[in-house]
Amino acid sequence: MTEETGPRTKVIQVDYLARVEGEGAMYIRLNGDVVEDVQLKIFEPPRFFEALLRGRSFTEAPDITARICGICPVAYQMSAVHAMERACGVRVGGTLRELRRLLYCGEWIASHSLHIYLLHAPDFLGYAGAVDMARDHPALVKQGLALKKVGNAIMRAIGGREVHAINVRLGGFYRTPSRQDMTALRTEIAAGLSLARETVRWAAKLDFPTLELDYEFVALRHPTEYPFCEGRVVSSTDLDIDVAEWDDNFEEQQVAHSTALHAVRKGRGPYFVGPMARYNLNRDKLFDSTRALAEEVGLEAKVRNPFRSIIVRALEVVWACEEALRIIDAYAPPPQPAIEVLPRAATAWAATEAPRGLLVHRYTIDAAGLIRDANIVPPTSQNQKTIEDDLRAFITQHTHLADAELQWRCEQTIRNYDPCISCATHFLDLQVERTHGH
Repeated sequence: MTEETGPRTKVIQVDYLARVEGEGAMYIRLNGDVVEDVQLKIFEPPRFFEALLRGRSFTEAPDITARICGICPVAYQMSAVHAMERACGVRVGGTLRELRRLLYCGEWIASHSLHIYLLHAPDFLGYAGAVDMARDHPALVKQGLALKKVGNAIMRAIGGREVHAINVRLGGFYRTPSRQDMTALRTEIAAGLSLARETVRWAAKLDFPTLELDYEFVALRHPTEYPFCEGRVVSSTDLDIDVAEWDDNFEEQQVAHSTALHAVRKGRGPYFVGPMARYNLNRDKLFDSTRALAEEVGLEAKVRNPFRSIIVRALEVVWACEEALRIIDAYAPPPQPAIEVLPRAATAWAATEAPRGLLVHRYTIDAAGLIRDANIVPPTSQNQKTIEDDLRAFITQHTHLADAELQWRCEQTIRNYDPCISCATHFLDLQVERTHGH
């Protein structure tokens, strides 16, 4: 909706931004060609998951935190189990560790496929949503749903069901799959790998707006693996820390226009987490075949255009399918589904790589295993300030666009991050105010 509020002021308002999870608003004020203010307003009430955890048993954390998000519950479970196990001095390795990576593969495949095909593709192809797009591109939508189904199958086989897995516990799982279960799963993943490669080739041919920015990328980095659940927190500048040093290097700030906190690096400011950060910091840890595909489609070694994140997400789906096949081919059922985890008084941190980026958990438990304190830092809250900076930079370069086109591109800029606003605590009423003062 465009509203003329005066001879020098114009307001464009979108009551609800579709194709993101959650609710909120955005406000832009332009004075001629100068961007005076950009605010990504998240106004959904907090859901107090951290308060809900206090007083509960440490063994309940994986199931409670999984309910924070219906799109990335595995990420919340994995961050919770790793933090609790670290607090208790337990390290899960071998086949059980590999099964956790396999479960995470399923979440990446399902979440990325949903975003690429149903939430982000309409922006590039000029449709209001996936339903409209399906009328003209039914094969494309079917391909996206088929690829998402592969991720769901992995989560069902390893996690017990497709959403909010019920098979995850401290120390491992309640049950582990048979070799026969894995063989059946392998057939689906192999078919998914072919679709994933097609997705990368398709995404690379899209028309990308121009925007190159000098981000500080932050992600996990592991000595031998593309990161899921373990590694040091590193950045594209000077950061290389254990996650236990998080509070020394990062802080969350309350801003008046958002019920979600803005996370920043102390002394430096906003940073960028997610697929682009992982790719830029861990490209050397991709399989050779995945890296060759990136080179085939012309994906640069350092990606700094956030609109090209759709290619990176598609490439991560390829990698996740290949990683899943590697795990399945080497699988032998472990002698037991879990190892014992006994409580002790401690405070511990853990970070894993959710589809949208780094997810940090901190817990304090007492000797009886009761949770005394909890803190969760989701990816979208870490990216909020960077999203605002992207909007400011994009608008500054494109003030000549008509309001309708500018609005479209602003929404697309936000969807580059696949924001999960419920996790950050949600989106979007867009207002653009133009003035021509001196």
